[in-house]
Amino acid sequence: MTENAALSGYPDHARAVPLHGPALDEDPDELYQRLRREHGTVVPVLLDDGVPAWFVIGYRELHHIFGMPHLFGRDSRRWNVWEHVPADGSLMATFRWQPTVLFAEGAERQRRTGAIGDAMDGVDRTELAMLAEQVSDRLIDGFAGDGKADLVAQYARRIPAQVIARLMGMPEADMDDVVTNVNVVLDATSETFAAYTWLRDRMSTLMAAKREVPGDDIASRLIAHPAELSDEEADLDLGVMLVVANTPTAGWISNTLRLMLVNDRFSITLQGGRSSVGQAMNEVLWRDPPLRTAPGRWATQDCELGGRRIRKGDLLVLGLAAANADPQVQPADEYEPGANRAHMSFGHGEYSCPYPAPELGEVIAEAAVEVLLDRLPDVDLAVSPEALRWRRSLWMRNLETLPVVFSPTAPRPGSWD
Repeated sequence: MTENAALSGYPDHARAVPLHGPALDEDPDELYQRLRREHGTVVPVLLDDGVPAWFVIGYRELHHIFGMPHLFGRDSRRWNVWEHVPADGSLMATFRWQPTVLFAEGAERQRRTGAIGDAMDGVDRTELAMLAEQVSDRLIDGFAGDGKADLVAQYARRIPAQVIARLMGMPEADMDDVVTNVNVVLDATSETFAAYTWLRDRMSTLMAAKREVPGDDIASRLIAHPAELSDEEADLDLGVMLVVANTPTAGWISNTLRLMLVNDRFSITLQGGRSSVGQAMNEVLWRDPPLRTAPGRWATQDCELGGRRIRKGDLLVLGLAAANADPQVQPADEYEPGANRAHMSFGHGEYSCPYPAPELGEVIAEAAVEVLLDRLPDVDLAVSPEALRWRRSLWMRNLETLPVVFSPTAPRPGSWD
């Protein structure tokens, strides 16, 4: 067996757990229980290409990381195994440093997230709900007469990008191309680079237009913000906002619909009420959060975490869903989280999802779920719940498809164009 040179300096990784390939097909609850039982709350793991990292699955340990940004930073350039990361591999695409808000730290991070948060906070929540309903209705009009649909490809994956792009001030003519290219970027295929390039170019064009003629939109508010983001910063951060917000919100929609279709506790609601949509959405964030694992933090100095010795430059992969399932905070006999929102699905602290992004995502997701249940009251799975398949991903918890059947209906009179 060839010795893994990347493991030099990682004595705890002699029994490291491969966190890629078939391991990702294991039931998450069973995987987290096994890792906790065999390795504790900070697990030595191997990512793609045998690259070592630490998988943090303890709620308390994760909370500690979120609360100590000076010890666990976002700048990936400090990673101590870069020489072992293949230039054409998936880890390079995920962790390569870029001058975006995602990798910013300290005052720079606060300046840029403050500008982004303020630009988003200018969105009227009532108008946002109406826009999300309009987008949802229009998509349903496209398949309502068929009596069947895939609620992932034809619905959930198409809603967030359309809504967010409109909030940013993008013209209607670009909507279809925006949705297509955002999803290609997130699919990580051979076409990803071309799609990313298209989005970068389109974002630059949009921002240039808004600098000339501002409007009542996120892009214009970001440009005018007192933080005075440079043209490059504004262009990059707006593009990040569009791409990063799409998949978690789309997954929140599809995972909630799945839960409401397969769990008897929500069946009555499907026949005539909305009272449990919010409950289902919160339960998804605890049990099946669309962002199951956050890409990471890098130790800024030697330290200890969960009984493990962490070296400066070590990568810590953040198990959001695993921490939610920590028996210290979610005992096995308390399956239903109720109104408890102390989950880790949006992170916590300085590097969490910036306010009001989670709130806006919730407005979009809730509108999408409610509109579908209103329009298609007898919607049901077209396959058994066991036949549904999750996409293989360390980072995301999203369905491959969500096939449903329902009574065909005519499009709404005067459908929105």
